[in-house]
Amino acid sequence: MIATEKIATDAHPERAEASFDLKSAETGAAQRCGLIAIVGRPNVGKSTLLNALVGQKISITSRKAQTTRHRITGIRTRADEGGGGTQYVFVDTPGFQTRHSSALNKSLNKTVLGAIDGVDLVLFVVEAGNFTLGDAKVLSLLRPGTPTLLVANKLDAVHRRAELAPWLKGMAERHAFAEFVPMSAKNPRDVAHLLDVCARYLPEQPWWYGEDELTDRSEKFLASEVVREKLFRLTGDELPYTSTVVIDQFAEEKSRAHGRLVRIAATIVVERDGHKAMIIGEKGERLKRIGTEARQELEKLMDCKVFIELWVKVRSGWADDEARVRSFGYE
Repeated sequence: MIATEKIATDAHPERAEASFDLKSAETGAAQRCGLIAIVGRPNVGKSTLLNALVGQKISITSRKAQTTRHRITGIRTRADEGGGGTQYVFVDTPGFQTRHSSALNKSLNKTVLGAIDGVDLVLFVVEAGNFTLGDAKVLSLLRPGTPTLLVANKLDAVHRRAELAPWLKGMAERHAFAEFVPMSAKNPRDVAHLLDVCARYLPEQPWWYGEDELTDRSEKFLASEVVREKLFRLTGDELPYTSTVVIDQFAEEKSRAHGRLVRIAATIVVERDGHKAMIIGEKGERLKRIGTEARQELEKLMDCKVFIELWVKVRSGWADDEARVRSFGYE
């Protein structure tokens, strides 16, 4: 299993009672652990950064804005030989949406505000050398008193590095950032450096999760996210981002041939008949490809055999219906 259940004690489920590591208690090795929120406008690379920091893909990515719709927790543990080390509990958030005010977007923005409350550190992610009105809106949400790192992502896309100096100076005037970290989430050395920087801001306390845990999200949730990623990637800009995926069945059984087998039935929900036809494709080929690519990725992620069945249904206006938004799993 990828996730383990914990009892939530406040707005952040990660603040559950910590389980003490006997080995570290015996040796006296120091353990650090804390919450780190990853925030920014849509499409600045937050989910790609989270996956790089965790060391494995747990958050879906695509070029489409608002791909991330839920608060995703990613866990990275860097252990020392003596039982000490640092456990990073990253909270990835949807990009704060200012252009539309649908029930769905209001729910996503509420998720962002909830995620930055009570964390130990904030990573404010922007594109290196760029600052937009959308970035400014997110920056205005950050609360004084919480250390915030300016993560200037996509450094590999900046051709003239000398131009970053005046840009960084301008950013320093906008907010009292604790540190600046220019980087590329695709560069392992940059990612390792960011982890080193983050560790300095986390309190000394026992780890909240096991050393091998990667996320607090269930496999059922990850299945819906993987299907939605393939949906967006294979339809491009043709399909409105309001399309969503609902898991109707997630059943696990033992298999002599495969050891573990998971059967998944999912419904892709769209707002118009034209969108349904677009997803199904000619002779069902596009829907078949979405299912095949989702199955292949889930088998790698869950280390088991997966059978997946997909359906497409039209639910007109669901993104503007608060009750239906909640019924589809949005907070």
